[in-house]
Amino acid sequence: MSPRPDTVLADGVVEWAVAGRPIPSEMVSGDLQVVTPFPGGVVVAVIDGLGHGPEAAFAAGRAGSVLAAEAGRPVRALMESCHAALRETRGAVLTIASIDTVQAQLTWIGIGNVDAVLWRADPAAAREALVPRNGVVGYQLPPMREDVLPILCGDMLVFATDGVRHGFASDPPLPATAQEHADHILRTYGKTTDDALVLVVKYLGAGS
Repeated sequence: MSPRPDTVLADGVVEWAVAGRPIPSEMVSGDLQVVTPFPGGVVVAVIDGLGHGPEAAFAAGRAGSVLAAEAGRPVRALMESCHAALRETRGAVLTIASIDTVQAQLTWIGIGNVDAVLWRADPAAAREALVPRNGVVGYQLPPMREDVLPILCGDMLVFATDGVRHGFASDPPLPATAQEHADHILRTYGKTTDDALVLVVKYLGAGS
């Protein structure tokens, strides 16, 4: 579904890294990342299956398979496909971002409490934060609205599930690798009362 963490994708669009862990009482996590390129862009997402354990992991995996298979579609259509696929599961919350390298823009949408922020490479530019809608994918979708933002080389997306305290969103990227920043957020803000996952995605430009 996703290449090895901290690896530049074959088309050179992003560098990414993930840090995560299950709740201590479980062997598997219900949190999952997706990083999948498509012609002209890449879709990135974080999914949090409701609860924890194998059933949460199953729901997250099913949504992840949908996103990987349909990566080039609009984010609203991706969310609707995930909703249909998760009807027979316990459901999930998720945030999806699609990067269009031709238009140099990011389109994102979120249902439930998977937070995401976009840090600008320009230190004078303000960070952007996604405002997700309440709901559960697979159970009840609210009216959906996607936001579209410009994205420039060096901008960094950071996603976190609710196993990570909200303070992460105010913690600027470290002058380090994507993996080191993901590890720092999990170590500093991760909870032990839930599955936790952090995805860091640095935009490298349109590629070759």
